[in-house]
Amino acid sequence: MAFMQVQFFSETLHMAVAADVIIPQAVTHEIGMDSKENKEGNHPVLWLLHGATDDHTTWQRRTSIERYAASRGLAVVMPSAHLSSYSNLAHGGAFYDYISEELPEIMRSFFPLSAQRELNFIAGNSMGGYGALKIGINHPDRYAAIGCFSSAANRGKPEENSGDLFDNATWKMRNFIQYGGKDLTGTYEDTFYMAEKNKSLPILPRIFHSCGKDDFLIDRARETRDFFQHMEGNPYHYVYEEHEGIHGWDYWDAHIEDFLDFLHLDITDNKFTN
Repeated sequence: MAFMQVQFFSETLHMAVAADVIIPQAVTHEIGMDSKENKEGNHPVLWLLHGATDDHTTWQRRTSIERYAASRGLAVVMPSAHLSSYSNLAHGGAFYDYISEELPEIMRSFFPLSAQRELNFIAGNSMGGYGALKIGINHPDRYAAIGCFSSAANRGKPEENSGDLFDNATWKMRNFIQYGGKDLTGTYEDTFYMAEKNKSLPILPRIFHSCGKDDFLIDRARETRDFFQHMEGNPYHYVYEEHEGIHGWDYWDAHIEDFLDFLHLDITDNKFTN
């Protein structure tokens, strides 16, 4: 595998940004690595989003994502989105547009990443899980699967502070920056609304949702579970799992592979099949 730290300029955000990128490289003499590569086309790609207190480096530093991706011939793009909730902020940058529109175009100009829907996946933890769910459901024509870890759907309006990550003043400031005092229920920010609106489309992403039993977001995760599980016919092929664990990297490192298994990626003779 090749690992690259990429600094570039975003026209959408009007500033310099960064992303960590893993690109498949099939090798035969690297100790302890089972590396595969699709040599008959562009690489399948996972767009992997970070949580609220982290940045583009955190998945690489705190998990074995490079090793997990290597045996599957999977490229991984890990962008930075600050405390944006992957939204077009009322008082800040258009991070939703950046992640969903500009970033894929830029990354595909730099690297041989597939643009085929069947070879594109999006996932994240905590704030990143919410971002992945929002972006994936809003763009069912672009992603074959969504991975949501220790997170939940959002109704397009400020949620009550939960856990102890932020004091109440900081939480209120974040909500003001994101929403600007507006109720965005029934818009792209309302994941429940968009999932219901899109459920009859002919092509939808599959959803894998996982949360620790002692996670402070478990109640909201179960609310999201109940919403999807009550959809007639399970149009999103929604899968929900709970395991022992809290809101932390031990859990996310252990269960990101569950999502990669959920993708059913297989490379035979360096040719990708799904």
